[in-house]
Order: sequence, then structure tokens, then C-alpha cells
Amino acid sequence: MSKFSLIFLSSFLIITSLFSFLNIIYSYYFNLYLNANSYLYSLITSIILIIFLYLFKKEGSKITIYSKILTVLSGYIIIPLIISLPYYFSIYNLSFINCIFESISGFTSTGFTIFDNIKHLDESLILWRSTSQWIGGLYFLFSIIILIDIFDDNLKKSLTNFLSFNSDEAIKQATKVLILYICLTISIFIILKFIDFRNFDAFNFSLSVISSGGFKPLNQINYILDEDYKVILFSLTLLISFFSIFLSYNLFFIKNRQFNFFTEDLYLLFYLISLILLFFIFFGENFSSLLLSITTSVSNVGIYFDKKENELFFIYLILVIIGGSFFSTSSGIRFYKIITLLRFSINELLSHSKPKQVMVNKVFFDDNKIDYNIINKYFLTIIIFILSLTTISSLISISGYSFSTSLKLGILTIMNTVNSSLYGLSNFEFESINYFTKLILIIFMIIGRVELITIIILFKKYLFKN
Repeated sequence: MSKFSLIFLSSFLIITSLFSFLNIIYSYYFNLYLNANSYLYSLITSIILIIFLYLFKKEGSKITIYSKILTVLSGYIIIPLIISLPYYFSIYNLSFINCIFESISGFTSTGFTIFDNIKHLDESLILWRSTSQWIGGLYFLFSIIILIDIFDDNLKKSLTNFLSFNSDEAIKQATKVLILYICLTISIFIILKFIDFRNFDAFNFSLSVISSGGFKPLNQINYILDEDYKVILFSLTLLISFFSIFLSYNLFFIKNRQFNFFTEDLYLLFYLISLILLFFIFFGENFSSLLLSITTSVSNVGIYFDKKENELFFIYLILVIIGGSFFSTSSGIRFYKIITLLRFSINELLSHSKPKQVMVNKVFFDDNKIDYNIINKYFLTIIIFILSLTTISSLISISGYSFSTSLKLGILTIMNTVNSSLYGLSNFEFESINYFTKLILIIFMIIGRVELITIIILFKKYLFKN
């Protein structure tokens, strides 16, 4: 294993072992002895794996884009396996596949759960579910930095002014991400405390919201969000994982920032305001409920408190598909990609209808011209999503589910968004589905995080060498 892979994976193994240790302390401090020892397995396994990685490291091996992809993919297998151990050794007699499903759902910040009633769970295990999301959200942000060479220069320029994105710059940006991630988590906790969340619930929700996760530490939150201002403030916290994680940092150092650092966030702000206005004009719902519906969808969190099935589920699913900022924990195709493709398409059509007119291929608020290679990548993203959705929906349908259920579940799985009444799947029971369907959901939850384009690059390398 290369030194790069060692450092990257070991860092998250250390974080996992640290949270395991904290869960042990929490269990003994609050006399929650039933599952206390189960976290020892994840702690010991993490330490053993760190030692194992150091023993088999390779000095001086070249870091290629393929080794980076393999490292990120291996993390989505190794770390969830460790996270699954406390579930497996808990008092709840969970099968191995259910434990893996729960841990993958947490680490990918999806939020699907096999537990029917959270009230019956040990508090330490609820805390473990939330921390798995927090670790997974951080892992996702780090993987974006590592795999940034796959994406376009415009996104790279929105992260740094450096012309070359070397290892020193990557470490600098990763450190910045870690500090911002922790600070934003604390900010969410303070806001939730302000709207009367108890400490335990506020802490768990803050871990979940910052990672765009859908796990809830309690069955119903409508008893807490019983006033409009509370719903509005809770909705605003969801937007933290919708905009770029660097937004607060860039605003703080705005004097030293070029305008391109805010391009994507400006688009997202106009997009969000337009959505709120259109929904309010045409559907006339209660504003606070409307705001929550929109923010939980665009941020790919999916948390919703109303048990009544929403008639506009198809529209909200579209918002889930679009997603948020590239440098955020949200999933989705990304609004910036869609608006760039739309702008390029209009320009191409106009250039054919008015050939004498010179068309400027730029996106508003951005001085960079749209490159054809970037357009090809964005278009490939759309094609890959369609292929992925078709595949997962067909595979779920084989298990006997209706087309509507398969399509909804497929979208939520690929976009790592929890099921709720907002999308017409509030009563879907993951514990009762068969092994084949669970395996399909596990695979596509991971695919939703790494993006299929990375897997296609690996196929091109190893299956089509000639």
C-alpha cells in the first residue's frame, strides 16, 4: 500500500477508533452497560488495521488517479465494516447483512434504517449511528479533494488560487475542511439548542445535518418543532450542507477572494429563492412547512415530520436529483453542472440559428469560458445517472416492488437521501426486504457517493487496456 493510501485510510481509522472510545466512555458514564463492550470490537479492529497498514506500506510508489480512486473505494468498504461491529455485537441480534446495511447507510449519509422504533434503541447505539454519518460526511469531502483531478478546472479554481493542486495544497485544504466541518457542526448544535432541542437530540441532529444524513435520534420531531420560527430555523440549518462548506470561510476572508470563489453559491442562492417563490405562489402552503420541504430536498437530507404522504413527491424528487453545491456533503447531479449544460445548449442552438452572431460560451458570474471537455464530463454525468437509475429500479422491481416504489427508492438511494412521507415512502420497511435487494441498495449507496464516473475510469484502466 502506498504512503498516500496509508495516511488517508489511517486518518479515518483513527477517527473511528476515537469515536469508539468516546462511545465506551459515554456508555459507562450513563450506566448503559448493555452494549458498552460492543464498541471495544470496533476500537481494537481499527487499531489492528492501522498497524497492518503500516507494516505493508510501500515507499516511493507513484500516486496515480487510479490509486486514488481505489483508495477512496476501499475506504467505503473497510470503514463501514468496522462501523458495523457494534451493531453485530449488540443485544439486538442483528444479522450480518442488516449490520452492513445500517453502517453503509450511515457512512454514505443516506439514512435508511432497519430499526422500526428508535425509542427502543440504546442511546449509545443512536449516538453511534449519528457519528457514523459525521465520519462519512467528512470522508466524502476529503475524497472530493483527492479526486479533484477528475473534475474540471473551474471547480478547482473555486477551491484555490494555486495553479497546481499538489499534495501540500491538498493537505492545506483538507485541514481547512476539517476545521470548518467541526465549527459548522458546533454552530448547528447551538441553533438546535436555541429551538429547545435537548442536548442529546441536538448533538445527534448536528452530526446528521452537517453530513446531509437522514438518521434521526427520535421517531418524531414535530413535538419539538411545534412553532413556525423553530421550523424555519431548523430548515436554515439544513442549508449548511447545501451550500459549499467553504462559503463561510470565503465570506470571512472576502477581501482576499476573487469573484469566482462565490460563483456556484450565487447560483444556488438564486435557485433556492426562485424555488421558494414559485412554490409559495403556486402551491400556497404554510411558509415554514414549505421551506422545510424545499431545504430538506435540495440538501439531500430528506428529514420530514409530517406523516401524511405528499402529493408533490415527484417535484421534490427532482429537487433531490439536482442536489446542492459540489463542495458540500449533499449528493445530486449538482445545480452548477445543469445550469452550465443549459447555458451551453442555448448558445449552441443560437449559434446555428444566427451563425453570424458571435456567442460567448460563459456562465453568468464566471469569467471562464465553457470548455468542451467540461461539457462532455457534465453530459456523461447525466447519462450515467440515467443508466444507474434504470439499473437499480429494474433490480428492485425484480424483488416484487411496484414501478413507482422502485423508482422512488432508486432515486433516494443514488442521491443518498432518507425516505420520508415527502417522497411517498414513509412506511417502507428496510428490515423486511430480502438479501438481494439489500445488497443492491448497499452497492448503489456507495456508487452515489463515489460517482460512477470514477468506476468507469477504473474499468477503462483495467478492462480496456488496449
